[in-house]
Amino acid sequence: MPKVLISMKKGRTILEKKNILDAVHKALMESFKIPQTDRTLFINEYDSENMDTKDGFVLIEVSAFKGRTREAKKLFYSLSVENLKNTAGKDPQAVMIIIHDIPKEDWGIRGGQMADEIVEIR
Repeated sequence: MPKVLISMKKGRTILEKKNILDAVHKALMESFKIPQTDRTLFINEYDSENMDTKDGFVLIEVSAFKGRTREAKKLFYSLSVENLKNTAGKDPQAVMIIIHDIPKEDWGIRGGQMADEIVEIR
């Protein structure tokens, strides 16, 4: 049940943003083995004066339950940049990815339940 925040400069079309969201979600499904229906992705867009990066830069921050393996994270990194290159034309060198590992007890979900008390979630 990862939550994804994608930050970038304003100026992309609706289709470009959809392709970016889909590329990241596809990488999550393959690497973290989440279901297709588990989509919690957001885009933050900034005016140029509020984001001091080179053009085309994309920051992907993933908040996920703690416990993903190093191999799963490595696969997510590589699949994300590959998918972004192939579907959204993003330069892999302009993509930064940060994963925040958060203990399940620090997630309140499904009506205020602690995630570590819900057996079937990953």
